[in-house]
Amino acid sequence: MALTILALTFFGFLVLGVPVAFAIALSSVCTILYEGLPLAVLFQQMMSGMNVFSFLAIPFFVFNGELMLHGGIADKIVQAAKNLVGHIRGGLGLSNVVACTLFGGIAGSPTADVSAMGSVMIPMMKREGYDADYAVNVTTHASLVGALMPTSHNMILYALAAGGAASIGSLILAGVVPALILTACNLGAAWLVARRRGYPALSRPAMDAVWRALGAAMPGLLVLLIILGGIISGVFTATESAAIAVVYSIVLTFFVYRTMRWSSFMEACAKAAKTTGVILLLIGASTMFQYLMGLYEVPDLAARFMSGLSEQPWVIFLWINLILFVLGTFMDMGSTILICTPIFLPIAQKFGMDPTQFGMVMLINCALGLNTPPVGTTQFVGCAIGGVTVGQVMRSIWPFYGALLLCLMLVTYVPAFSMTLPLMFKAG
Repeated sequence: MALTILALTFFGFLVLGVPVAFAIALSSVCTILYEGLPLAVLFQQMMSGMNVFSFLAIPFFVFNGELMLHGGIADKIVQAAKNLVGHIRGGLGLSNVVACTLFGGIAGSPTADVSAMGSVMIPMMKREGYDADYAVNVTTHASLVGALMPTSHNMILYALAAGGAASIGSLILAGVVPALILTACNLGAAWLVARRRGYPALSRPAMDAVWRALGAAMPGLLVLLIILGGIISGVFTATESAAIAVVYSIVLTFFVYRTMRWSSFMEACAKAAKTTGVILLLIGASTMFQYLMGLYEVPDLAARFMSGLSEQPWVIFLWINLILFVLGTFMDMGSTILICTPIFLPIAQKFGMDPTQFGMVMLINCALGLNTPPVGTTQFVGCAIGGVTVGQVMRSIWPFYGALLLCLMLVTYVPAFSMTLPLMFKAG
């Protein structure tokens, strides 16, 4: 009965439009009151969930993304991407994919990515004769690569939810190849649609212009090499790399590019503080929820149910993907990670999937949810920038959905794509 109350109150609050973090907390309170236990138990769980040293990386990665967003890095990345692939059919679409991938790598947030790159690329593509739905779909899907990049704070959330089964360092390395695969799939989808619609190509620039554009963008992209290089070499930990990335971004935007104004810096600080507060509130509330799920043996019940469906690993993994996709359509990314990981990770492990690989599967599924109504955060931002309705975008979204699903299936059923780098460098 208590488990029924927990589930019904949670989904009931969501239906009423209560924010996810508060829906999680309130459903936990209702359940603990039904059980007659002291509320102090939940608040102790909440505080212990937030009081984790590795979470120091979250505000640093969030702050780094805001610094890059407000520091004028986007324009230099756009110019470099246009010079690299703009001369191919549908060149602006392909440039958009490359630019979003590069910016997502240094910002680590799909929402920040689509906000920064969309405000530049979507109006530019519309002026050049590209349809608004195509411009929005290219931008929003390419921005999802940011969830798999080394600067993604969602990896840290997964490491918490996994209970130490996967280290932050191994997750950062595991995301590199899936990010490249997703980028290649997005490029293929963008090119196929551009060819079918007859979009033009840009003129091929001179090689010296290409090198100048790459040189201008390279300092901003070095943050990726700093993080990966430091972790692989063992010079610093993943948490320390986040702090180093912030210091580097401040120096870069203030003294190298000189594009950061004091007002923009204060806005970046305020947004980073707000985002960090929301994330920590979600972590605390989800820790309460996870405590109750463990108390009522929800992971064991789910494992027995899934085992009854099939004994074939590929069938179980397909079911897990389907369930995560459905949940991701009405829950935000952080909530899905924190609530679903304790339930489905033990099942995936039972059928032979490594926790690090499952982390990549989880992140891709959650990214897919960011582009699917009714939540669809990145999609709503892209539609607002492009001046197009969600319905118009959804009618032409299928090639891009196909690209995402192809990447998801490859990462799910071919462990080497996500496990090669962590095993090669033995990331801890």
